[in-house]
Amino acid sequence: MRWTLSLLIYKALALHGVDVDMDINVLRGAILLVLIFSFLGLWAWAWSRKRKPAFHAASMLPLEEDFGQIPSNDGPSNDGPNNDGPVDGEGSESC
Repeated sequence: MRWTLSLLIYKALALHGVDVDMDINVLRGAILLVLIFSFLGLWAWAWSRKRKPAFHAASMLPLEEDFGQIPSNDGPSNDGPNNDGPVDGEGSESC
């Protein structure tokens, strides 16, 4: 496949009368152009407006509790375990 792309570029240049010696550097240049356009396409996809809700949801994943809800900043919630004091007598005895 790599040679096919470089051969197409070589043939396109030959049609326009450009004398090109086919060597490894032509192949490297063709691969570089493919990688640059792939990077630009991926960058445009990642920064498109239609991806914003999906990326926002993914950014909230570390904040989710074990039961799948994101805690609010309004105060303590009664949905999860209560961490106000010792559980089962831990820490209530003095040394």
